[in-house]
Amino acid sequence: MESKLTIIVPVYNEEENFERLENELSSYVKIASVPTSVLFVNDGSDDNSQSLIESICNRQNNFDYISFKENKGLSTALKAGFDTVETELVGYIDADLQTTPEDFNLLLEHIKDNELVTGVRINRKDSLIKNISSKIANSIRRAFTKDGMDDTGCPLKIIKTNYAKRMPMFKGLHRFLPAMILLQNGRITQVPVQHFPRIAGKPKFGLRNRLFGPLTDCFAYLWMKRKYINYDIKKQSNTN
Repeated sequence: MESKLTIIVPVYNEEENFERLENELSSYVKIASVPTSVLFVNDGSDDNSQSLIESICNRQNNFDYISFKENKGLSTALKAGFDTVETELVGYIDADLQTTPEDFNLLLEHIKDNELVTGVRINRKDSLIKNISSKIANSIRRAFTKDGMDDTGCPLKIIKTNYAKRMPMFKGLHRFLPAMILLQNGRITQVPVQHFPRIAGKPKFGLRNRLFGPLTDCFAYLWMKRKYINYDIKKQSNTN
């Protein structure tokens, strides 16, 4: 059966998580409310991630990968995923599994009436410093973008692919996906999802990334918002 949803999984040095990752993704594909495939994007890992990805893709139907020559960052990994997928819907989840693929079914309930559905992590299992810095970063971003989203950093999202492919991309974009959909006059909503502690591997973002990165990226977003081109064709001649 042809897939309707492709789940992008950006990977950077996550070899310790792959056994769980394969189990949870393969289990979800069996219960997904729409036919689903998986696309790993190896963001220049220098551990054993690539070998594990290839083994998984050889074992699992509808699991594929692309691999970068060097580390380019989360936003670039998402951009490559958006460019690659051909399904009607594209999803995103982090390889650390602090969110669960099962909750994609919750998001799918709302995608018909929206162009992007994002999770909101409830009862977050992160450190106090990480939680506080995330709240500050979200409040800064929300003040700039007026997107009304409480947790744009949540690594669980579904987007209509034609909207994802039209996004102008820049480093730090992963924090602005709902705002970029609004620039296209799309509809967005948020849904509470589960959150779990990181069991293996190391976080890829520190306090500096969570606070100073979003602040500088907000100015980039404001510039883009002023310059963004958006139009609707009212009428067109018959070119046949």
